[in-house]
Formats: sequence, C-alpha cells, structure tokens
Amino acid sequence: MSIVIYAESSEGKIKKVAFELASYAKKIADSIGTSVTAVTINCSNTSELSKYGVSKVVKVNNDKLANFNAKAYADVLKQTAQKEGAKVVVLSSTTDSLYLAPLVSIGLEAGLASNVVGLPISTSPFQVKRTAFSNKAFNITEIATDIKVLSISKNSFGLVENSTSLTEEDFNPSLNDADFSVKVESVEKSSGKVTIADADVVVSGGRGMKGPENWGMLEELASVLGAATACSKPVSDIGWRPHSEHVGQTGKPVATNLYIAIGISGAIQHIAGINSSKVKLVINTDPEAPFFKVADYGIVGDAFDVVPRLTQKLKEFKAQNS
Repeated sequence: MSIVIYAESSEGKIKKVAFELASYAKKIADSIGTSVTAVTINCSNTSELSKYGVSKVVKVNNDKLANFNAKAYADVLKQTAQKEGAKVVVLSSTTDSLYLAPLVSIGLEAGLASNVVGLPISTSPFQVKRTAFSNKAFNITEIATDIKVLSISKNSFGLVENSTSLTEEDFNPSLNDADFSVKVESVEKSSGKVTIADADVVVSGGRGMKGPENWGMLEELASVLGAATACSKPVSDIGWRPHSEHVGQTGKPVATNLYIAIGISGAIQHIAGINSSKVKLVINTDPEAPFFKVADYGIVGDAFDVVPRLTQKLKEFKAQNS
C-alpha cells in the first residue's frame, strides 16, 4: 500500500519537479509506515529517484504515449495506483499535471486537494494546507475519501535526499481507443537552455524592453544566473517572444526561488501567476508600477542601464568565488 507519485520526464530524463514530489511523498510515507512508488512514462533512466526516497519505479513504455495525452496518461496513473493499492497519489502543479489531477481523482473516486503547500497537518483526519484566491490566502482542506489525490505547488517543499534501494518493474496498462480520442497534431517546444518548469530563477521581460531585438540583454543575465527567460502576456501576444515563455495566471504559473521582472508594470493576472515565487525583484522606470507593491526588492531605473551593470557585477562575483 505505497504512496504513488507521477514522476514527469522530458525526452527520457526525469524532471527536477519529480524529485521534489519524491521528497514530499517519502516524508508522508515514513510517518504512516509505507513506501513510495513512482510511475514513469517512456523514461529510460530512473535510478536518480532512489536518492529522494523512491523504493519502486513502475515503468510504462508505449509509443502511443510519446506525446502528452491527458486522458491516456490519467488512465495509466489510475491503473498503477489500483495495482499498487495506493491510498495517496501525489502529482505536481506543472501544466501537464494540472490536467491530470482531476482526471485521476475522478477515475479513482478520490478527493482532490490542489495547490498544496505543506505536509499533511493530520493524517486522521487527512488535512492539508492549500493556497487560495490566486495565492492571496490559505485554507485547510480535509479529504474524507478512502483514496486521496494531492497536487503539490512547485518549490513549496524542496528537495530532501533520503537514499533508498530501488526496484524497477515494467507495466503495460490496458489502454483503449477512447483514451486516444484527442489527437496531437503538432508540438511546439521552446528552445531555451533552461525551461520555465524546471528553473529556480526566471528572468522575465515586458513591453518596457521596447522590442524583441533587445532580448539578448535578458538572455545574457539569465545565462549568468542559470535562469530561464520568460515574458508578460502582451509581449507574447505581439509576437516578440514565443507563447511558451508567457508566464502569469493566463500563461504558465511559476513558483521560483527568484523571479526578476524587467519592464513589466504588473497586471493583476501576471502577479497572480508568479506570486508564489519566494523572492521577487522588479526593475522599472515607473516608481508607481503596481509590481513594486508586491516586490521584495525594487530598482527604479532604466533597464538598458541597470541590467548590463547587474550582469557585469554578477560575472565579477562569480569569477571571484569560483
């Protein structure tokens, strides 16, 4: 009766978010005297999961699952949870898992708690802390069903190493034509060195950057920080940057350790989508920009002056401390 997590992967490699899920699930498993089982789909190397407390990996390999399909993936997770006798299923808050969590919950007739930001307050009754109202408040949710599905907010728990011995098992779940009623026509992939989903630091630009030709300045800063680049909705709407970089409530929500907003005024939808980030740094020429009200640090100044100087100082710091 293990706890089952969905270990997301990309191009056969486990994503960092899966290690956070494993760390979280292991803590619960230890408290109730069970173990952690991870489900992977078309993933070749799963050994690193053992570093974070996973005892067993159920590997599903199927060419039909090469592209994400919410219905089919949810069916895989449901059948795995049933096979393992899981009472708790844990997913992340990535875009894919936000689609999956309610489908898995329905399939297992399980209660679902989304936006979970901490370990269960109690396991009997089962209660968890969640964010609400676009991260403006918290609530305590009690799940009374026999099986529980949890969707964990990114960076809310962190990575905790807890090495275990690992066993692997191939599993071929029963999938039918109904699982593939939605067809993938094309896939658009961002080409950045660091993806927004995996980044601990995000450097984001708005219309204050004045044009796509100026993004090299942000990309250089991101490179120094090992960060992903992102943008506001207006920037992606006018075609300066790809839609895959649009962050915010209507784009990709992020919960990074550091979010740097450059030339972004701070529309409420944008702030709601990045509000879970631990530290927010804002650079803007307008001292009345709404973003300053939620910023941890703010610089009133011209990005074309501030950013190159910041990048240079960071390069010097890294050179002195390498």
